[in-house]
Amino acid sequence: MSAGFDEGEIDAANRDRAHVLDRGRSTEHWFLFFAALMMPVALVLIALIFTPDERGFGTHEQLGISACMTLDLWGIPCPGCGVTTSVTLATHGRLLDSLKTQPLGLLLTIASVLFTLWSVWATARGKDLYASIMNQRLGRFGRALITVVLVSWLYKWITTGNS
Repeated sequence: MSAGFDEGEIDAANRDRAHVLDRGRSTEHWFLFFAALMMPVALVLIALIFTPDERGFGTHEQLGISACMTLDLWGIPCPGCGVTTSVTLATHGRLLDSLKTQPLGLLLTIASVLFTLWSVWATARGKDLYASIMNQRLGRFGRALITVVLVSWLYKWITTGNS
């Protein structure tokens, strides 16, 4: 017994406190939550560090990454061509230019913000993010994602050819 409490009461209090802190959430939940909180930080850093390349692609070269090989070798953009430029334009508040440059980049920027907001909302309500995501119809989401990537790639291919 210590300070008027027996060890059983202290253990029960510690278990209750631990339960309040993690609410039975998985390690994956906390990883996803941390990643969600870092998304707005990453977007702010992109806005501060990068200048959108006016060609509509190539902003990634500011990181020291080489130019797009598919564009150099075959004259066609890769599926991610212009995404960094589009995200950078969006973070600079140039949403229409972002959409025109590469629709996928604008969608990823919006999705990042929405995922952060949803993660905070779900966590505040005691939900496990990982469990919530795994309970969704990922097959339908996967097909939609592939469709968006392909349509955005086709759009970039057509607009890059006209530049």
